[in-house]
Amino acid sequence: MRTLANLLLRLGGWRIEGAPPDVSKYVLIAAPHTSNWDFIWVLSFAAHFGLKIRWIGKHTLFRWPFGWIMRRLGGVSIQRDRNQSLVKQMADALIAADSMCLVVPVEGTRGYVTHWKSGFYHIARTAGVPIAMSYLDYSRKVGGIGPVLVPSGDVRRDMDRLRAFYADKIGKFPTKTSPIRLVEEDTVATA
Repeated sequence: MRTLANLLLRLGGWRIEGAPPDVSKYVLIAAPHTSNWDFIWVLSFAAHFGLKIRWIGKHTLFRWPFGWIMRRLGGVSIQRDRNQSLVKQMADALIAADSMCLVVPVEGTRGYVTHWKSGFYHIARTAGVPIAMSYLDYSRKVGGIGPVLVPSGDVRRDMDRLRAFYADKIGKFPTKTSPIRLVEEDTVATA
């Protein structure tokens, strides 16, 4: 799989940076997410790094005839229209696992949204695991894994670190890139 992934990355013109964190369990955020191609490249980078990833995807991705492939690739089906405490479920899965790399597309969609979904932050904080910053920078054709953030509970300060890291990372469709901001930051600002 690694050989195939490296071939695909080379054919796609991608350069690889960084390395997985030296911890057994973590949340790996994937940003910016503006194209269906991001999924292919994330899987390829994961294979390059030798990561057995788990990722969260909307339930419609897991329908017949491709559902089994999605699950085989590490997918975990969720229904966004149901209140099932996804944060608790994923945090519990991380806590119970001996090792796990849970990939979370922070924007939750390929289109523009006004805020990132905060689940990645709360999953990591609840499970007591760090957040690793992965990226696909289409402007330079570079992707990889950057620094690790241990969530402190100070949402604004932690998000400032994420904003600084992702400031120069450009998605395939820049106009679909969402601001690096959580709703919780607005809540703190008005409280």
